[in-house]
Amino acid sequence: DLTGIESMDQCRHTLEQHNWNIEAAVQDRLNEQEGVPSVFNPPPSRPLQVNTADHRIYSYVVSRPQPRASYLTGLLGWGYYFIMLPFRFTYYTLLDIFRFALRFIRADPRSRVTDPVGDIISFIHMFEEKYGRIHPVFYQGTYSQALNDAKRELRFLLVYLHGDDHQDTDEFCRNTLCVPEVITLINTRMLFWACSTNKPEGYRVSQALRENTYPFLAVIMLKDRRMTVVGRLEGLIQADDLINQLMFIMDANQTYLVSERLEREERNQTQVLRQQQDEAYLASLRADQEKERKKKEERERKKKKEEEVQQQKLAEERRRQ
Repeated sequence: DLTGIESMDQCRHTLEQHNWNIEAAVQDRLNEQEGVPSVFNPPPSRPLQVNTADHRIYSYVVSRPQPRASYLTGLLGWGYYFIMLPFRFTYYTLLDIFRFALRFIRADPRSRVTDPVGDIISFIHMFEEKYGRIHPVFYQGTYSQALNDAKRELRFLLVYLHGDDHQDTDEFCRNTLCVPEVITLINTRMLFWACSTNKPEGYRVSQALRENTYPFLAVIMLKDRRMTVVGRLEGLIQADDLINQLMFIMDANQTYLVSERLEREERNQTQVLRQQQDEAYLASLRADQEKERKKKEERERKKKKEEEVQQQKLAEERRRQ
């Protein structure tokens, strides 16, 4: 009634996860619906390592369409390209040398993550001011917390890195990410974490995932007992295409989650059986100890009674003397 969960099995499973603490289970479920990290599951002390080099990773890149040009325009374009090539090469070479030297003088301020949650909240506020409040539910926690929750709940994690200065970012956010069908798919099937690469937390994740262009999306899940990137989507992808690609990635990897769920159920059943056996052993041990205690009390009572009888006999003998 409180959370809107209609499945009794899911309710029971949620309660079991929280040791039948109904207040904790309800609050955690509400947090999940709002995209807020669990307050009953603190972030891991050691961040999870993500496998980004799986040879089976699915990569989908949308190339930007090039404008069609006439034959004469093409010749002029190539001529201009070759004329400017030495100047362009010199410019970008000097620029790279300058940036390389600057790193030794002043470190990139984005490399220092001091308030990761603040970075996420700030990005969400910026996103809503620019694109509105109709969007997928953002995970309001750090990247490490999102990984930890996706692993614990055996769910797909969709990571979106927002390139503020990229020319395709606005169109992607307005016409793809905020489309109702896309929102429904993401909210019902995945956890959704996003951040701007201009923020230290987003920049840190960008360095780990090493995107090539924007918009960039990565699908992460527990695979072979490791959090693994199983899909990369790069470029300006349309809403229908995004839905198809996400469905393809999830369908192709669903068996890994099913297998992990079965293994967890087996481990839980083994743990429950072991706990029941331990409880039965302790109950038997307590029963034996109780029997031994009663026997000991009975022996002491008989001994005390015999001592009393002996003392009475001695007392009677003294009186006769």
